[in-house]
Amino acid sequence: MLRILVTTLLLCLMPPLFAADIETGDPALDAAFAQILDRDFDVKGQGITALADSKHPKRGELLRGIADGELRYLNENNRLVWMREQGDDTVAVDALSGEDYGAFSTRKFKKLALNNAMRNQIDALLAKINLSDPDPTVRLNAVNAMLDHIEPRHAELFSGLVTNEPDAKVREAMLAAIALSSLSDPDAAQRRKAVASVAGSLEPAVRNGLTRLANNDPDESVRREAAAALKKIQARAELFGYAETLFFGLSLGSVLVLAAIGLAITFGVMGVINMAHGELIMLGAYTTYLIQLALPGMTGLSILLAVPAAFLVSGAVGVAIERGVIRFLYGRPLETLLATFGISLILQQLVRSVISPQNVPVSNPDFLSGSLQINSVLSLTYNRLYIFAFCLLVFAGLFFVLKRTRLGLQVRAVSQNRAMARAMGVRSARVDALTFGLGSGIAGIAGVALSQLTNVGPNLGQAYIVDSFMVVVFGGVGNLWGTLIGGLGLGIANKLMEPWAGAVLAKILVLVFIILFIQKRPRGLFPQKGRAAEG
Repeated sequence: MLRILVTTLLLCLMPPLFAADIETGDPALDAAFAQILDRDFDVKGQGITALADSKHPKRGELLRGIADGELRYLNENNRLVWMREQGDDTVAVDALSGEDYGAFSTRKFKKLALNNAMRNQIDALLAKINLSDPDPTVRLNAVNAMLDHIEPRHAELFSGLVTNEPDAKVREAMLAAIALSSLSDPDAAQRRKAVASVAGSLEPAVRNGLTRLANNDPDESVRREAAAALKKIQARAELFGYAETLFFGLSLGSVLVLAAIGLAITFGVMGVINMAHGELIMLGAYTTYLIQLALPGMTGLSILLAVPAAFLVSGAVGVAIERGVIRFLYGRPLETLLATFGISLILQQLVRSVISPQNVPVSNPDFLSGSLQINSVLSLTYNRLYIFAFCLLVFAGLFFVLKRTRLGLQVRAVSQNRAMARAMGVRSARVDALTFGLGSGIAGIAGVALSQLTNVGPNLGQAYIVDSFMVVVFGGVGNLWGTLIGGLGLGIANKLMEPWAGAVLAKILVLVFIILFIQKRPRGLFPQKGRAAEG
């Protein structure tokens, strides 16, 4: 007993182990970690607070490392390190400079002891650090992360920050957090007040809290008001759900317009049934793939270069098809259909033989990745937003070419009265080739857009050829405005029917609708007028 007593006294009189030995090069950090390494947990807590208040750029990373147990103290050189496993070795990497000190025995790494109170303290300090970050996205993520496990004590934290918060989304999330923390208030009047303040919030944590109140609160009035708030939130969520469906419809419609707008020229203006139009779209997509192979690691630049390159490649193939086959078949639509169908098979097999019979990967650039988060139930993906804008840009460019350029004037003249145009000196053969090339080039540009949305393979064009003809016929043969409105309208109609009819049945219903519509209006929504319509 005497030996045990003496040993205990000696241990108590010994100075704290490695207590002020850490050398970081920053006096504030050295002082903070000297307290963190103390045996007294109250002193440790003061060190944690001092670390959070140090304003060091890595303070958040260090705090998280202490909480996760990955930040260690290395006896060999009095440094703070990350303990990393590399194969069979345990290496030390300086926590501040990133210098690799090499492999050490695990006994050389000293863990920074914590208790539950300190872990909660670190979580609160990390949240506070993130809530003061200059980036509003970081602040919003910090608030949303706390919403899932909000506590009454967080209300005071957010109340002190919300008045000075400049970002509207972050401020709204903070107000929701304050109200959410009040949902568990023992006072029923305060709970009702909190319910009223979050009645318009779409945050999942808020809905979970209201559901808990609506089902389990001892006060009947609180349960009633919570249920009413849930109905209001559900109605608002459904409204944003319709907005999301509309967005997806416009997105699908923009894809249909891009795929069909080139066909509106070759079929609508020239009267050629081009069954190889889908393969011209496919060539545009493969052009994007080949440019990405030639420019590895430059995805954004490759997409920008692919647009003119795809236009030239598909346009050149279109001119070759017109000069080699189509020009001998004008006025014979059935023969052009059969000939271009054969060409489509040749192009598919050419791609399978030269590149690959399998689908090939096409990467999305950074500016086409991610989504625009409107709220917790509505987000708009950037790739579809950009493709919708790209569709409108292509339409505007093509409209300008056909309505405001010499080529456009000659195209309209030849399409309306070929003999008179020839008599006026228009070289109709050259105009035919350029017109077919223009429509084919637009199909190639559509392939660039589709490569960002779907798999690129030899059968890519087959999925859009029927839809392209439907859009052109529905909108009005040869009418660009009809193609735009028809494509967007069919896309929206398809997406509106999908939730209750399914994707396949929705397409069938759209096709049935077009068949019935063409029975009543054979020339589509916007029929051509004048001699072009008569021919």
